[in-house]
Amino acid sequence: MIGLVLTGCGESKSTSRPKNKITWMQSSELSSMDISKMTDMISDTTLNGSNEGLLRMVKGNKLIPGVAKSYHVSKDGLTWTFNLRRSEWSNGTPVTAKDFVYSWQRTITPRTAGEFAYTFDHIKNAKAINAGKMAPSKLGAVAKGNDQLIVHLTKPQSYFKYLVSQAYFFPQSQAAVKKFGTKYGTTSQDMIYNGPFKLTGWTGTNDTWSLVKNNRYWHKDAVKLDQVKFQVEKDPSTVINQYQSNKLDVAVLSGQQVQQYRHSKQLHIRKNAQMWFMEMNQKKHPFFRNSNIRKAISLSINRKQFTKKVLQDGSTPSKGFVALGLGRRHGKEFADEAYVKAAVTNNAKKAKQLWAKGLKQTGKQSVTFTLLADDTDSGKRSAEYIQSELTKLPGFKVNVENLPFKTRLTRSSNGQFDMVLSSWTGDYPDPMTSLSNMTSHSSYNNGKWTNRQYDRLIAEAEGRDANKPQQRWQDMVKAEKVLANDEGIVPLYQAAVPQLVKPGIKSIQFFPESPEWDWSQVYKSE
Repeated sequence: MIGLVLTGCGESKSTSRPKNKITWMQSSELSSMDISKMTDMISDTTLNGSNEGLLRMVKGNKLIPGVAKSYHVSKDGLTWTFNLRRSEWSNGTPVTAKDFVYSWQRTITPRTAGEFAYTFDHIKNAKAINAGKMAPSKLGAVAKGNDQLIVHLTKPQSYFKYLVSQAYFFPQSQAAVKKFGTKYGTTSQDMIYNGPFKLTGWTGTNDTWSLVKNNRYWHKDAVKLDQVKFQVEKDPSTVINQYQSNKLDVAVLSGQQVQQYRHSKQLHIRKNAQMWFMEMNQKKHPFFRNSNIRKAISLSINRKQFTKKVLQDGSTPSKGFVALGLGRRHGKEFADEAYVKAAVTNNAKKAKQLWAKGLKQTGKQSVTFTLLADDTDSGKRSAEYIQSELTKLPGFKVNVENLPFKTRLTRSSNGQFDMVLSSWTGDYPDPMTSLSNMTSHSSYNNGKWTNRQYDRLIAEAEGRDANKPQQRWQDMVKAEKVLANDEGIVPLYQAAVPQLVKPGIKSIQFFPESPEWDWSQVYKSE
């Protein structure tokens, strides 16, 4: 989980593939390139290749300079000063401190409805601005000339350095946003870029797009590739055909195909911090507000069978909401310390008992709900398995609806679902990257689960105990256990991605807290 090196050895390869170009598979469509509005992993991956923030996170959770050549933090942890290097947008205009200020203001302004607005909460006045109670100009991020950005926090935030490396903290050109208007970020042409690559060939609805080398990038000499072409493939058999005919350099396998290639040196199973879980719409359906019902649903699912017999791709049963690899203290993983085994262990007998109790409490004898899932191969198989497990509960009828990723994402965000299979991938190496999503006010809490004790513990970890590592850790452990015991969501599994990779493709950049590749470090070695 710590790193991956793909080396060219063992099997024959075609020499017809261009040396400095690769074709990479994606399982779903690109949703948005609007930094303030993007929400999904594929958009995030593409933005990380085509844009750059103040800092860049690389292998081993190490931070290196990005647009900021250096930074300083005050002793009280409340003032962060970033000194910017000279860099340019892809249209030749300079990237300035004002671009960061404008971007952050735009994201937290209520009319933008940016779902990552909550990640700016520690910046002075951010909450009030997001609530519509204060003008965006009052945000505690100030440009001192073109080359210095000063950020004032209301309370210390040790992981703020990781936040500024994430896509939602990237700069945006006010002139570009104004120029492109409502089309901004909806096609590759309606956007400008300041990262290693530029996006090309994306119309907003097509299944192919490319990252091409950005010759205006400040560190362009370090970029190894000229082009990364992305191609959406959802059918497993088509994926293999495309790979074998050299139309794909990297292919993601379905679970059944892993066994077929288990002896191949081209097979690489990479772990990541993506957690899959099921959300129940507690705002739309009071039925799901009953904790016995939620517990019965969770206990009815055999996660070991799910991962080993259905997915078969190296994924593992989840221990909770926070993935392994997102926090360690005194040698112990956060996911292990916060583990509530009884909450994620299949127990059909107890599940039926809790279900009967919940039905009585809610005045129901039977219920029918629809489970939303992606229209990918794994999405379909996952939904079918969950459906078969849940219908073992007396009087529970579950329908399945598989939708294109972009549609499912929109329906989830808008609360247009009964139950939905969702995922979250940690952005930075701290449990709060996941835990903050389940507070009552989080825009990512799609099921609208609420728990005052959970909210209080997260608030204490982010406030009173922010500068007390041990107390903060315990706050988060307790919060995870509250979420687990109340089954605010139903954790399912931590994902793994089995890939076939053509010999000669190398990468020195992969880290567990995020799925992105640093495309500047991926290259071919023929």
